[in-house]
Amino acid sequence: MNLMDAVERAQMKSDLPDFGPGDTVRVHVRIQEAEDKFRVQVFEGVVIAVKGGGTRASFTVRKISFGYGVERIFPLHSPVVEQVEVVRRGKVRRAKLYYLRSRRGKAARLKELRRVGVEILPPEEAPGKQAPSEAPSEPGK
Repeated sequence: MNLMDAVERAQMKSDLPDFGPGDTVRVHVRIQEAEDKFRVQVFEGVVIAVKGGGTRASFTVRKISFGYGVERIFPLHSPVVEQVEVVRRGKVRRAKLYYLRSRRGKAARLKELRRVGVEILPPEEAPGKQAPSEAPSEPGK
């Protein structure tokens, strides 16, 4: 490992969620208002592209604001990006969703990817169920 890789690895964020094209994300962006005054603004939209790797990685988010399409490119490991939340997962079959730029209204929607994460418990641990040995006996029999 050379010196550049070591410096870049120290600059990378580790608390970023796993997201990709088609996902709707909420990006918390740090905006400087005055010399020493900062505030956080939220930019929510669909990820249409993820580019690069390492510290140079960036992603493009597109949203519709007052009838106009607005896109912003965020460097993934920048101190300007405070937090990235995944609102919903989109089901897509390609890496770059630039075709959404020409779509309007319902045509620009993406299907939601639903992940089933139901844990199956054994009958004795399932809530509301009693194990056969603990079943109350009927009186009079």
